[in-house]
Amino acid sequence: MASLRRQSTLKTRNTGSSAGLRPQHRLSTGGKGKGKGKGKGGRGAATKSTSRSARAGLQFPVGRVARYMRKQNLASRLGGGAPVYLAAVLEYLTAEILELAGNAARDNKRQRIIPRHLQLAIRNDEELNQLLGKVTIAAGGVLPNIHQVLLPKKSGKKK
Repeated sequence: MASLRRQSTLKTRNTGSSAGLRPQHRLSTGGKGKGKGKGKGGRGAATKSTSRSARAGLQFPVGRVARYMRKQNLASRLGGGAPVYLAAVLEYLTAEILELAGNAARDNKRQRIIPRHLQLAIRNDEELNQLLGKVTIAAGGVLPNIHQVLLPKKSGKKK
């Protein structure tokens, strides 16, 4: 019965613009495709899948971080929580740097963050400066600093 049904759908679909394709490429044969099936074994309506980033409440892509961790061959096995944790740490550090750089841009009366603002934000923060101490930011410049010895001496002697 199923083979008869399949033949009848082939005849109706074969008249369309996709006449050059082989029939098995146009028909859904089940499996894990994105077709309009009954869902998970007919146990109700199919729910839309949610990403691991959405489940964790993160903006950074947990799946991509997991893929990069697997490619690095850090270990033979990778736990499910490890990429979530790493993505959360990366998102926190990024948000912290962007907030400080945004403040530096606002102090300079600018709307956009440029590398100079990133440099000022990182070097003025003690912990970020320690974390990114050996990092060179292109077009970042240096912190404004004049050594005390080079400053003119105050000649304000009062009697």
